[in-house]
Amino acid sequence: MSRRQKPAKSLTRFDLLERLIAEVLQLSAPADSVISAFFRANKNLGMRDRAFYAETVWAVLRNRSWYTHLSAAGSGSMNRRFALLAVLDCFGPAGLAPDPARKIFPQVSDQEQAWLAHVESVRQTQIDPAVRESIPPWLYQEWVARLGPAEALACARAMNQTAPLDLRINTHLVKPAEVIDEFLSDQVSVTRFDFFPDALRIEGKPALHKTKPFLRGWVEVQDLGSQCLAKLVHAKRGQFIVDFCAGAGGKTLAIGAALKNTGRLYALDVSATRLARLKPRLARSGLSNVWPSAITGPTDDRVKRLHGKADAVLVDAPCSGLGTLRRNPDLKWRMTADRIGPLNEQQSEILLQASRLVKSGGLLVYGTCSPLPQENELIVERFLSEQPGFRRVSAQEILSAQRIDLPADWQAFTSAGDLMLWPHRTQTDGFYAAVLTRD
Repeated sequence: MSRRQKPAKSLTRFDLLERLIAEVLQLSAPADSVISAFFRANKNLGMRDRAFYAETVWAVLRNRSWYTHLSAAGSGSMNRRFALLAVLDCFGPAGLAPDPARKIFPQVSDQEQAWLAHVESVRQTQIDPAVRESIPPWLYQEWVARLGPAEALACARAMNQTAPLDLRINTHLVKPAEVIDEFLSDQVSVTRFDFFPDALRIEGKPALHKTKPFLRGWVEVQDLGSQCLAKLVHAKRGQFIVDFCAGAGGKTLAIGAALKNTGRLYALDVSATRLARLKPRLARSGLSNVWPSAITGPTDDRVKRLHGKADAVLVDAPCSGLGTLRRNPDLKWRMTADRIGPLNEQQSEILLQASRLVKSGGLLVYGTCSPLPQENELIVERFLSEQPGFRRVSAQEILSAQRIDLPADWQAFTSAGDLMLWPHRTQTDGFYAAVLTRD
């Protein structure tokens, strides 16, 4: 047993939690990777214990600024105070009490109990919304400028909620009604969207990977907003389409199914590791029209050979990811304002190189999971000003042509005709997309 593993037997539950929080807050790696490493080092932890540690750490990441404010006074380390606040928020007073039956003794002192009682009064005081909702001030001001104070606050609160579990139905293999019936037989509650027949939302936290629909490749986990983005490609039978930044392939598989397993779909990415995660999903999907390929960059020779040949190209560009804070709350602390500029240059270059693959009359879809105009509209406007051969197409019209009419209260389209999904309006991740065509 490694030196790191030995303390797990002698430390209390809160001691371990304090250590895990300290490691996560170093922000040297994605939080889910740090938590996974912690579980590997403490293999004796059961499912309930793993849920305890994971949920409390995510609560700390979501509420870091607020917890820092509440912890200005108190005894013990700051991470200890974070742990106490997170457990109280996630599990209530029961989370702080001993559980002799399971041999769990948090060892919360009388002084700490008194401090937590004091904190309850502090919670009621007026405080800067950016601090209360734990959003970095620079990001909160971006939202205020874009949405106004009331909606910015609503957006911040939505970003701090846990994301629902959305699924995409693989219509290449099955009809939606069959999937729903199978889930109901497994006692899994689902919600269907009238305006988006390929999507389902799962209630609760079932063991999805053990269900028949998942094992049979009938469903894929994919946020509803991401599914909307894939639909903007408007894939049709027999087309040649390129997913230029495919990653793990969620949108690739959605496009492949929309092609009815016909034509050819290239999934390109500079990361062979990310593309490797597509392979088991692709095998489960039953699709044979997808061709994954790792490239060295947007000017790779394999990319050049595709110039002017694609009916549609999707550019899901590398971005800040700040639209996914419900799933990745550590991003708001790892991503800083000074890192946006270099991303913008990369985004512009990728869009330019991807545009060269589009044939006359073809579509070019540029999208991000970011709510920042610097990564979205400004990139598109710059591209259009430098490439007069392209023009915008209404995203709403593209979706309506597929009988997808997003709810009016989503306010999902910008004045320029682009798609913009805000979590507080849509209950999806934050997504932007512009549809362009080569004249």
